[in-house]
Amino acid sequence: MDISVVVPVFNEEESLPELFDWIKKVLGESGFIFEVIFVDDGSSDSSWKVIKGLQNSDSRVRGVKFRRNFGKSAALNKGFEVAVGNVVITMDADLQDSPDEIPGLYRMITEDGFDLVSGWKKKRFDSKLTKNIPSKIYNAATRRMSGVKLHDMNCGLKAYRKEVVKSIEVYGEMHRYIPVIAKWAGFRKIGEKVVSHQKRKYGVTKFGWERFINGFLDLISIMFVSRFGKKPMHLFGALGSLLFFTGFVIAAYLAYAKLFLYGYKMTERPLFYFGLLAMVLGTQLFVAGFLGELISRSSSDRNHYLVEEEL
Repeated sequence: MDISVVVPVFNEEESLPELFDWIKKVLGESGFIFEVIFVDDGSSDSSWKVIKGLQNSDSRVRGVKFRRNFGKSAALNKGFEVAVGNVVITMDADLQDSPDEIPGLYRMITEDGFDLVSGWKKKRFDSKLTKNIPSKIYNAATRRMSGVKLHDMNCGLKAYRKEVVKSIEVYGEMHRYIPVIAKWAGFRKIGEKVVSHQKRKYGVTKFGWERFINGFLDLISIMFVSRFGKKPMHLFGALGSLLFFTGFVIAAYLAYAKLFLYGYKMTERPLFYFGLLAMVLGTQLFVAGFLGELISRSSSDRNHYLVEEEL
């Protein structure tokens, strides 16, 4: 199997037949052996009925149906799990991603040696206020925090080596940060390709303003997990020790001042309470890091490392 195309679906009944015909035309003309995996993420329209109809007419169509809407990340993760192609392509079901880009993405993986290639919608047909400007801000922040130099981190059109999708787990709303997750998993050769962006032909967007808040929180979460997931004491222990030491210095100064300088009551100084608070918070953070270290060390995947080659 050359290519597995994974397509998350949520209420896209109008676009599915046209999308599959487009994919079939492009990949058929290029001579690829391929499969198209539609993952129905709890659609409330007739999307699953359409998928079953496509599968009945062409064995290269595979379908997975969720009992309810779990989100795009869950759909992608399930698609990655069942995909068998040497190269895995992901794209949205709304016809805004062009299947004409697939052969070029495939060559970048197989010939240029990339582990992951992300599409870059350099020219977009979305609203500037609700999509374009927030997207630029989000991508700039992600580049700076993660070190992954992509212009369009959240583009649905991406290509992966099979080993990449079999080595990562996508959950929550982490589909926005798959390149960061891949880098964390040890796949360093990540590139991008300028791709065409189509105007939405059917339906409406499924993402609202809450995606900006969720995206920011997910970025903080993934940066923390990637850096301190297996060594929480390095963060909490360091912060706790610093806070406790600061509080201890304040308390020592106040005690010295009471005994040798001014003779006032320590509790009359607001600084006393800042020092006390710092020591309490420092102790709590240190204990949190210690508990996190115990949990991490007893985790079943504590020593699960991705081996690239073994003789």
